[in-house]
Amino acid sequence: MPNVVQNLLGEGTLSASLIPIYAGLLEKGKEEDAGRFAGAALGILTAVAGGLALLGVVLAPILVAIFFPRWDPEKQALTTTLVRILFPMTGLLVLSAWALGILNSHRQFFVAYLAPVFWNLGMIVAMLGGALYFGLPAQSRGLLLALGWGALLGGVLQFIWQLPFVLRHRKGFRISLGHGVNGVRDAIANFGPVVAARGVVNFSAWVDLVLAGLLTSGAVSVMGFAQTLYVLPISLFGMSIAASELPELSRMRGEAERVVADRVARSLRRVLYFLIPSTLAYVALGDVIVAALYETGEFGAVETLVTWGVLAAYAIGLPASASSRVLSSAFYALRDTRTPARIAYLRVATAILVGVTLMVPADEFGFGALRLGAAGLALGASAGAWLEYVLLRRALGKMIGTHGPGSHTVVRVSLAAALATMVAVGLQSILPNAHPIVVALETVLPFGVIFLSVTALLGVGTQWRRLAET
Repeated sequence: MPNVVQNLLGEGTLSASLIPIYAGLLEKGKEEDAGRFAGAALGILTAVAGGLALLGVVLAPILVAIFFPRWDPEKQALTTTLVRILFPMTGLLVLSAWALGILNSHRQFFVAYLAPVFWNLGMIVAMLGGALYFGLPAQSRGLLLALGWGALLGGVLQFIWQLPFVLRHRKGFRISLGHGVNGVRDAIANFGPVVAARGVVNFSAWVDLVLAGLLTSGAVSVMGFAQTLYVLPISLFGMSIAASELPELSRMRGEAERVVADRVARSLRRVLYFLIPSTLAYVALGDVIVAALYETGEFGAVETLVTWGVLAAYAIGLPASASSRVLSSAFYALRDTRTPARIAYLRVATAILVGVTLMVPADEFGFGALRLGAAGLALGASAGAWLEYVLLRRALGKMIGTHGPGSHTVVRVSLAAALATMVAVGLQSILPNAHPIVVALETVLPFGVIFLSVTALLGVGTQWRRLAET
């Protein structure tokens, strides 16, 4: 429940509504106005997030009873306590998202994205402390409470870590609730569509879990394993590039359309440089990757094959999903949050429609007791991702003109990735059976080396260096 608030009011939402205005004021040399805007945004967010956190603490017993009516009283009481701890943590993470937006606008990406380490550190320390205090094997109730308090401590540490760096840019900064401050009304207007879009995406994730629960046993777990790998390249490359481009594109608002289009095209090339090989690796070497990471204990060869099938279905939409992050950032920089929101609704509707259509026939196939129905839902997600990409490209093209990545880069990166894939699959077929981790090293490592080498020879290998600079 606190996570819903975090998803709706957190990093992505605040960046879309805060950074374009704040970075735009900085670019115009209006540092005093930028400082006042940042202070007003912090004041309003503190009031909203604090109010929601307080409401969550007060209403926790009622919320738990509504969402988990069949749980026994002891379990409901424990969950209520945890919810009361985690709602204040959510408020702190929302404030951390505000700090991240300010720091990104000043191009201090490392400081901002190092902050979550402190959140995780708080939880790790709390868990270790709980284990030492309760002894091993520790009481699960005690460890859960320790983890909850650790998450709250981590939220405090994450915000405190960023605060000194933010305060270096305090010119004109004053915390207020002033709706009349330059830019605040625009930020609030931009905020609504982004929150609505995030809400429908969260709803889609919930629907996927419900639909997976209707399939044969194990579908929900398989989807979870596959999704963890699916979001990895999107988070590492798509979201990082989109986050770094948002303040830069915001500074370019008002410049010639060709300048903005060239910047978007360059960003798309950078994304595809990483996502095309990721897609081929997941499709062709997914069994190797899944086995190396998960195959232990009760997770055996059958689980590996089914998870691979779902992962491959998700991977089809990887380039589109990651590229859409950059395209959405371009819309946000141009102060248009409504178009990406409307297209997000269509994406979710398509994903659900296609997923429901394919999941039942796909559930007829599988390995042993595990079936591939979840792969049908994953194919629905991929179909929705490609529809979103096409519609975003078309809508953005009407605003800034041609902005595609260009066939030159796409073809060369695809050739390099295909060559690397063929070599890796060939190695997998001729090398003797070994431990899954050894097999992964013998195939995935050569895949990466060959891809980087070939793209360098073809003149498109500079994307790796540019990402490192970001």
